[in-house]
Amino acid sequence: MSLVITSKVLSGVLIADIGGRLALFDVTLRERMHEWLEEGHRAFVLNLANVPYVDSFGLGQLITILALIRSKGGQLVLLELTDHVLALFAITKLNTVFRISLEEAHAIESVRIR
Repeated sequence: MSLVITSKVLSGVLIADIGGRLALFDVTLRERMHEWLEEGHRAFVLNLANVPYVDSFGLGQLITILALIRSKGGQLVLLELTDHVLALFAITKLNTVFRISLEEAHAIESVRIR
């Protein structure tokens, strides 16, 4: 199953709702991120509430995306990780690398570029 990505912009922040598995060989999210950055977006919230599974390839993509955003002077917050994905982030210590939020309003405020 490939990823389903919908996006909207609120208060200057691009919010991407992700659905599906972040898994081997699916580069949809990374490709969309390149498009959004080319459009000039720099503040991102990735809502992962509907992502039940992330493998090592998916983790690698998220790390690549974070590095890409930061290289452009942008900000990223991950929103509403599932219990499984949150546990994976804790095991891999990526919860110390990524900003993670439980509420959309808080995520938007913390990522806004002033």
